[in-house]
Order: sequence, then structure tokens, then C-alpha cells
Amino acid sequence: MSVEAGPLNNVDLAAVGALVSSIQDDPAKAGTTWAAHVTWNGGFQSSSRVRAFAPVPSDEPPGLGGADTAPNPVEQLLSALGNCLAVGYAANASVAGIQLDALTVDLKGDVDLRVFLGLAEGHAGFDSITAKVGISSPAPRAEIEALHAKVTASSPVGHTLATAVPVSIDLA
Repeated sequence: MSVEAGPLNNVDLAAVGALVSSIQDDPAKAGTTWAAHVTWNGGFQSSSRVRAFAPVPSDEPPGLGGADTAPNPVEQLLSALGNCLAVGYAANASVAGIQLDALTVDLKGDVDLRVFLGLAEGHAGFDSITAKVGISSPAPRAEIEALHAKVTASSPVGHTLATAVPVSIDLA
């Protein structure tokens, strides 16, 4: 992949190019580990800390017994997918020389609360997630469709949600 520094879509193409070159030179650099630390704050409120950023709050809406002070975890999961897709569109569009004038991702997911509430057994998570992507660009529709195909094929959060990923939750 050949990329040059430029102002397209406000993406630092030099940094992206340096990362690509670094991984091409040493594939072991492609393996990364990400982490978060969550602290319960009482009731249904908690906060997550990632790297040196300010804590990100979480709460439940009143209908689920919360105080509605922040998005709940399933909303944050939808947001994580949308944000990951936005990064993918910005990066891949910039590398391809596609100007993005506007980008929106609207997400929805269906959850049956009976398992969470202990009223039934089965799947406690999303039954489905849909995302509607809106892109405003002077690029031809065929280029936007190719961009869309590339982004959906390479989204780390999208792939994590779409495949069975082993999750280990151990009590310390």
C-alpha cells in the first residue's frame, strides 16, 4: 500500500503509511493487545478507563432500573461498532483518494431482556444488529460501493461481533 501525507479527510496518511510499512517489515508488529478497566460506582453505574483517558461512564435507563446518567453497555457496543466503521471509512477512503464530505452510521440492535432478567434461558445478547451508513462524497457510486465492501470486510469490531469469539470471564 502506498500512501502519502495529505489533508484528505483529516487523516494522517503518513502515520498510516508508517504503520503499514512497519508491519510489512515485521509482521509480529501486527499483533496488538487492548485493555480496559471498569469500576462499579453503585447502582447500575460504572465507568471504564482506557489508557490515560478520562473515565467513560455507563448506566441504565430508568426502565431498566438505572438513573439514565450515561449510555448503557449495549448502546456502547453499538457505538463501538459505529466508531470502528467510521475509522475504517475515513482511513480507506483517504488511502484510495476518496473525499468524504459527510459520514453517518445509524445502528440498531434487538435484545430480549428475559434471559438477562433470569426469566428464561438462552441467548442474552443482541438477536441482530443493523447499521445504515450514509456517505456524502463527490466520488462515483462504484468507488463508494468498493469502499463500503472493503470497510465491512476489515472492521475489527464488526468481525468480533459477527463471529464466535472466545470470552473468558474469571473471578479474581
